Amino acid sequence: MSGNGEPIKLLGISGSPRKKATDYIIQEALRYAEEKHSVKTDYFSTSGKELKFCIHCDYCVRTKKGCIHKDDIVELYDKMIWADAWIIGTPAYQGTLSAQTKTILDRCRAVVARDPKVFLNKVGAATAVGGDRLGGQEPAIQVIHNFYVINEMLPVSGGSFGSNLGGTFWSRDKGAEGASEDEEGLRSLRRTVNKLIKTAVLMKQIEKPE
Repeated sequence: MSGNGEPIKLLGISGSPRKKATDYIIQEALRYAEEKHSVKTDYFSTSGKELKFCIHCDYCVRTKKGCIHKDDIVELYDKMIWADAWIIGTPAYQGTLSAQTKTILDRCRAVVARDPKVFLNKVGAATAVGGDRLGGQEPAIQVIHNFYVINEMLPVSGGSFGSNLGGTFWSRDKGAEGASEDEEGLRSLRRTVNKLIKTAVLMKQIEKPE
């Protein structure tokens, strides 16, 4: 429970164009959080969605009315504002995060332009999956952590000895089946989710002391 007795609101975001390994990992993170903690969850997948790149037109800065693009990311903005904590998952493409994940991060500029403190003290975690054991999972996670820092969120991981930056998976190019068979990946994810929720609870207690 948070400091005011309400469940932590947790948002899972899958930044994959497919509903395979990354989708499985984020759904598993939400399932585990619901099993082990008092949370309300919501989910957003980029699979099948229309996602337009940020074109740096500065419409959001000039008007304070959000993004000039009216695509499927608009529904995600409300989910992001609603949530106390986020976990973003990405496949590792070319040694870093997917274009879909990066587009989401870039397009958040429109929300922050309207309210620079909109994400202040929200807690964020990240997870990544690669077809190769060393396919760029941690560099991808670091990009997501950079986003959290820039937007005044608190990035967390599961800690040293197995979950240094977050949940890291090796799917062996077998999609959700491969990710589900990666016991070390699942352990890193669960440790990350535990730290994410515990930190979100602490932040709520600080904001609303009993």
